Amino acid sequence: MSDLDVQIPNAFDPFAEANAEDSGAGTKEYVHIRVQQRNGRKSLTTVQGLKKEFSYNKILKDLKKDFCCNGTVVQDPELGQVIQLQGDQRKNVSTFLVQAGIVKKEHIKIHGF
Repeated sequence: MSDLDVQIPNAFDPFAEANAEDSGAGTKEYVHIRVQQRNGRKSLTTVQGLKKEFSYNKILKDLKKDFCCNGTVVQDPELGQVIQLQGDQRKNVSTFLVQAGIVKKEHIKIHGF
């Protein structure tokens, strides 16, 4: 019967790398730019993960002026301060943050569609 010993492979978790990548202190260095679908064609762009030393209201004021859209800063209990902009402004926001020297390009993650 020792010849019939079968090795059972360990369960494969396809999301193990993603979960390990998302957990930990390394995620705080990324700035996440997401788009959320509202109703119909309306959408909302959110920016989170900026360092606390930056003035969110001044960044928001420049973003609103450059992109001709409205926006606000929302205080979230889990995520901290989040900038919300009207419309799909993902590419505009990422180029603005890089050109202003707020964030390096490799520290920006763009999510959505």
